[in-house]
Amino acid sequence: MRNFRELEVWKDARKLVKEVYLLTKSLPETEKYGLISQINRCAVSIPANIAEGSAKYSQKDFVRFIQISLGSAYELESHLVLCADLEFIEVGTASATIKNTQVLQKRIA
Repeated sequence: MRNFRELEVWKDARKLVKEVYLLTKSLPETEKYGLISQINRCAVSIPANIAEGSAKYSQKDFVRFIQISLGSAYELESHLVLCADLEFIEVGTASATIKNTQVLQKRIA
């Protein structure tokens, strides 16, 4: 069993969650139950699955949760791109968060 609190990737995922929550505050209120909810959930899913996987005894189970975490990171990136496409957020703001998401994806993979 691993201690997720010591994993740098988990710490970085937490930072990304905070960044995403600050970003979603600027999205239109009409997206409260749509994109905002979905974006926040997949962002939170990244560190949550890293932590949950850390509690597994087998490497195979741990890897499965890491893969779920990676999937959530890709989902997050897709939602951020859509927000930029829909002009809900500025391209520069989206680009910075997308870049941070991609860096985390590489660290998870």
